[in-house]
Amino acid sequence: MLISSGITTLVHVMFCWVFVFEYGLGIKGAALAISLSYWVNVFMLVIYINSATTCASTWNGVSKEALNDILSFLKLALASAVMICLEYWSFEMVVLLSGLLPNPQLETSVLSISLNTCWMIYMISVGLGGAISTRVSNELGCGNAQGALLALRVMIVIAIVQGSAVVLLTILVRNVWGKLYSNEDEVIKYVAKMIPLLALSDFLDGFQCVLSGAARGCGWQNLCASINLGAYYVVGIPSAILFAFVFHIGGMGLWMGIICGLCVQGIALITVNICTDWDREARKAVEANQKTDVMTEEIQ
Repeated sequence: MLISSGITTLVHVMFCWVFVFEYGLGIKGAALAISLSYWVNVFMLVIYINSATTCASTWNGVSKEALNDILSFLKLALASAVMICLEYWSFEMVVLLSGLLPNPQLETSVLSISLNTCWMIYMISVGLGGAISTRVSNELGCGNAQGALLALRVMIVIAIVQGSAVVLLTILVRNVWGKLYSNEDEVIKYVAKMIPLLALSDFLDGFQCVLSGAARGCGWQNLCASINLGAYYVVGIPSAILFAFVFHIGGMGLWMGIICGLCVQGIALITVNICTDWDREARKAVEANQKTDVMTEEIQ
């Protein structure tokens, strides 16, 4: 997957150059390049899955086992989707709100750059969150509560170290980062002013991403969806509107609202993890596994 993604990235650069500059399609060319690059990645993965011996037993035809405990799976899947969408949409909403500010072209440009920067750095945290989610679920499924707790503690340390490095690097490049996106001095200076807020939000976002990953591994998707709803739509977005339109802080005020939401989300997730009885969670996971095994044997 890493190799296919790397090849896709190189191909994507070529597609962007050809469609945006050679054919002069501009932003439409960029959109076309993204679409084609996604399909390149899809085709490479399809070829690998169909040719690699390691994937030979992943598809054995249609079976009733595919529907085994499907309702539980759907509950987790839908709750997980809602959990992630509530967070992502709040960031997108900040960019939309920036269009209502005075000088909307400047505000929207800078907020779009900020969002793009945030998502780029967030991909590191997504990897950490996916890793801890898998590790916690595996350890709890084996009945190893202390192993799950140790994995979470190690990942928190990694998130703090990674977040601190990102904060330092982001602040160091604050005066040149805007030049990667624009040649207008007004935009470049505004981005430099926004960078400290971006650095803080990246640190908080990385920290909560790890805690959210551990929560997904425990099957707490419904709880996390409720936390995200409260953090971003009861605190974050209203705070952003207050700072931007009442206190007239502008685009920086909108991002300050997002930081408020991240703080509430982080505090809630920390509280949940501190109050968790990990031995109880391990017992629940083992019982669920045993129940699934019994149902599978009955179907067979």
